[in-house]
Amino acid sequence: MSGLIGKKIGMTSVFDASGKNIPCTVIQAGPCVVTQVKTIENDGYAALQLSYDEKKEKHTSAAMKGHFAKANTTPKRKLVEFKHFEEAKNLGDVLTVEMFNEGEFVEVVGTSKGKGFQGVVKRHGFSGVGMGTHGQHNRMRAPGSMGASSWPSRVFKGMRMAGRTGGNRVKLQNLQVIKVMPEQNLLVVKGAVPGAKGSYVIIEK
Repeated sequence: MSGLIGKKIGMTSVFDASGKNIPCTVIQAGPCVVTQVKTIENDGYAALQLSYDEKKEKHTSAAMKGHFAKANTTPKRKLVEFKHFEEAKNLGDVLTVEMFNEGEFVEVVGTSKGKGFQGVVKRHGFSGVGMGTHGQHNRMRAPGSMGASSWPSRVFKGMRMAGRTGGNRVKLQNLQVIKVMPEQNLLVVKGAVPGAKGSYVIIEK
């Protein structure tokens, strides 16, 4: 599956031909450099390793400096493998946002915003126990009974309870490409994309 590595810039909105206001996300996609070409003979599977975003040499290990030198490029921050790439690429090739066309649909993978330790109301949409009347004053956002008594004398795995929320890998499918701006390496897609501003995302065709 072909794709690029990018960075979420933020959200905006555009007007279509009918005058409808469409919320969009702006992504800086590429340029990405092919830093490794994996083959079935050497690695057991076929894939392309792409790299993105400049990195200082003093923050790069000697092994990774040699890895990037083979591709004749500078050290990069983000490395991602893409399997089943549509076109054959060579080591050191540069891929840009021009590989996408306006109107086509893409998939975007990102890491959702971390929200820390949250209760059941925010994490799972519980409505709380009862109402403020009927003699209750501190149960509005409580989880209530978990259903476990003398049997099974434990909490089942997967029970919806309070805990860490967000910070998960999320893939959104069928996001339409509204605009491609090769001069600025920008891609405008319809709808929201997981992650905070400045976070890395993967755009797949």
